[in-house]
Amino acid sequence: MMQTWNIKKPAVASDKGIVAAQHFEAAEAGARVLAAGGNAMDAAVTAAFVLSIVEPWLSGIGGGGFLLWSDADGGPVEALDFNVRSSRNMAPEQYPLIGGNDGDWFDWPAVKDDRNIIGYSSICVPGSVAGLAEALEKHGTLGLAEALQPAIEIAERGMLVDWFTSLCLAIDQRGLSMFPETARLFLDEDGHALKAKNGAETYLPMPAKAKLLKRLAKAGARDFYEGEIAAGLVRDLNAGGSVIDAADLADYRPEWIAARAHDYRGHEVNVASGLGGGPSLLDTLKRLETTLPVSAIPGAPAAKAYARAIRATYADRLTHMGHAGEGQDCTSHLSVVDAAGNMVSLTNTLLSRFGSKVVLPESGMLMNNGMMWFDPRPGVPNRIAPDVKPLANMAPVIVRKAGRPWMAIGAAGGRQIFPALAQILSYVIDGGMDLSAAFHTPRIDASAPTIAVDRAADADVAAAIAEDFSVNLVTNTLHPVNFSIPSAVMAGEDGHVGMVHPVNPWAKAVAEDDLDG
Repeated sequence: MMQTWNIKKPAVASDKGIVAAQHFEAAEAGARVLAAGGNAMDAAVTAAFVLSIVEPWLSGIGGGGFLLWSDADGGPVEALDFNVRSSRNMAPEQYPLIGGNDGDWFDWPAVKDDRNIIGYSSICVPGSVAGLAEALEKHGTLGLAEALQPAIEIAERGMLVDWFTSLCLAIDQRGLSMFPETARLFLDEDGHALKAKNGAETYLPMPAKAKLLKRLAKAGARDFYEGEIAAGLVRDLNAGGSVIDAADLADYRPEWIAARAHDYRGHEVNVASGLGGGPSLLDTLKRLETTLPVSAIPGAPAAKAYARAIRATYADRLTHMGHAGEGQDCTSHLSVVDAAGNMVSLTNTLLSRFGSKVVLPESGMLMNNGMMWFDPRPGVPNRIAPDVKPLANMAPVIVRKAGRPWMAIGAAGGRQIFPALAQILSYVIDGGMDLSAAFHTPRIDASAPTIAVDRAADADVAAAIAEDFSVNLVTNTLHPVNFSIPSAVMAGEDGHVGMVHPVNPWAKAVAEDDLDG
């Protein structure tokens, strides 16, 4: 039976700082940092560490990501790439194909035993710890130990287990049961997803993760790559069959890279250059400049223009840049603005839901499945190779007007990310919508050959798009995730505004002057 209710969330307005994130505890932790005098980067890094505890199946210190920083007083937007990297010991022959070499953009041949998707062989060198520490050191005011403290406290208390937690665990119960440490942490004695007890608040403590974070706070970020933590990671990884070694960890460094900008109708849209989804977002916006009937937003002619622009961009992206993975990626995004107007847009991921499904015994840490982002076919862009980063879907964005940060936005949802951001940016810039209206307006998703159209859209939207493409009417649900999950903050004449995905029950925008207690 199809759900029939309508869900709405209000935007949050404040003349002070705001954190918009996919989990309320992360947003609240970041907002407390702002209230205590921290800046946008302090809040973003603190919130990102908390997200690794409260929604560990989406992002964490076992993964990687991208972030953007924009100073309120001007200066260039800065981008940090801390995405995962393949081991220097990685080789294509470790991932033999069982379906031939002729898979197209969306139909890759399978790899034997899904070695690139699940288990120790799917793990890449994680970059999140190095990236978050580097960002904090360059643009924050807190020390790493201070930024880690809220995550440590929540890890000791435990992750909240409610109905939504149980749903998220049940979705991947089979995968979690394949690895003993993962099953021990996330499943009950009968191998079923954990449930809240008697309707009361239930928490799942993570003592191994808390111990790891405490060591990180004491010894510093490089300990994760060169010290005591690194030694434990290598022991666990090698025991499970991973080829990642001490040199792989020791050699890892995040990279400050050039932000790539495009002026879209008087708005400077900034993304991370290189192997993320940002360049594809800019390509889509460029196409819309000449094809979008602005007066028709959000009607059928505009939706058709979005579909054409996104599909054309994907044809170019997947042919020349390589493919960014099969299935849905599970990612966390957060956007922050502080009282001064500095902004951060940060996306972190384990790739698939629960990443590789592997929890390392010593650290209690879920690991990424970064090999999934490489094309397993030989001789193509983004092919499997040693000591390289894969093409990713993450696309944090900062938009500036008159040289000052105006909006920070990003999303979770794998291939759905940049198509969603293109539409929301267009709704606001072209359609004159505020953030609340833009987030509640139905979208399409054109990241696959069959275009997904939200059932809540006007009836003629699907018909118009069907003139050019196959169409599937879908509902914006919790599961499956048919449309990406955005979070944004925006500066206005009367203060700041924060907005999160209306359908996600945990997502929240929290202002520093609106904290409880």
